[in-house]
This record gives sequence, C-alpha cells and structure tokens, in this order.
Amino acid sequence: MQTSKNDVWVGLFVLIGAAAILFLALQSANLLNLNFQKTYHVTGRFDNVGGVKPKAAVRSAGVLVGRVESITFDDKTFQANIRLELESRYAFPKDSSLKILTSGLLGEQYIGIEPGGDERNIADGDVITQTQSAIVLENLISQFLFRSAAESGSKASEAPGAPAGAVPQEPR
Repeated sequence: MQTSKNDVWVGLFVLIGAAAILFLALQSANLLNLNFQKTYHVTGRFDNVGGVKPKAAVRSAGVLVGRVESITFDDKTFQANIRLELESRYAFPKDSSLKILTSGLLGEQYIGIEPGGDERNIADGDVITQTQSAIVLENLISQFLFRSAAESGSKASEAPGAPAGAVPQEPR
C-alpha cells in the first residue's frame, strides 16, 4: 500500500489542530502558564480564602501581575497562607494590601493588590498581613434573613399607632 503526499499533509494538519485545541483548553482552564518573566514570591495571610484556587490570577488595577502558587493552612494561627508568584517588573510598596475579589457576580475569584504609600517595596519572601478575606455569599444571605426576621419581630411587638417605646396611659 502506497502513501501519497496528501495523506502525510492531512495527518500533519490533524496533529497541529489537535495540539492547538489542547493548548487552548489548558490555557482557558488556567492549567498552562507560559510566562518567562522573572518572579518573586510573597505570602498573604487570610481568614477565609473562599474559592481561590492555585493558578488563580493576581491583579492590580485590572492588570495581571502574577498567579497564586499554592494555598496552605497554618494550624497555629488558624489562617490560610496564599503564596503568590509576582512578576519582577511589578514592584509594590511594603504596606500594600491583598483582597479576594470575584470576577462579576458569580465568576471566578482572584487576588487583588491595592498598593500602599510606603517608599520601600515588597521583597521576595515577605508576608502581607493586611488582607481582606473572601465574601461568602451564604453568609451575606443569612445575615440579611436574620436581620429581616429581627426587624419584622420588633415591629409586630409594637402597638399600632403608638410610637416605639411609648407606655400606654390610662384615661382620666
């Protein structure tokens, strides 16, 4: 059986197409990071990391400045430590703070860096303790429901037409 030149080209085209689809799938899932910039590492301490995952984006002013390298739990402070890998071309003041933010209403979570005003910059291995943990949607809903229930319960105990806390008086 002879192979023609066209069969070789078709096979090559199929292999390149499969490689391109694999590359796009890994890139869109944040499983592939082709970054050849020099980096430095910083650790942030959070009370609650929510749904942040390794390889999540680290952004400042909407610009991608790094990635989450790892997330660990410290059983002495009972906090989560997030190790960030930041590109060396981006320098942030020592008093910068970290926040866990969400893309859109229910999108993926990422780390946001708010620069401070210190003249010294964050160095490799520094720990940032000025952090704001993730907002947990379930906690917000439960606070809203409990507050609504408490307000409706206090309104039901008040007499209709009387100001709050008024003591009824006997007729003369």
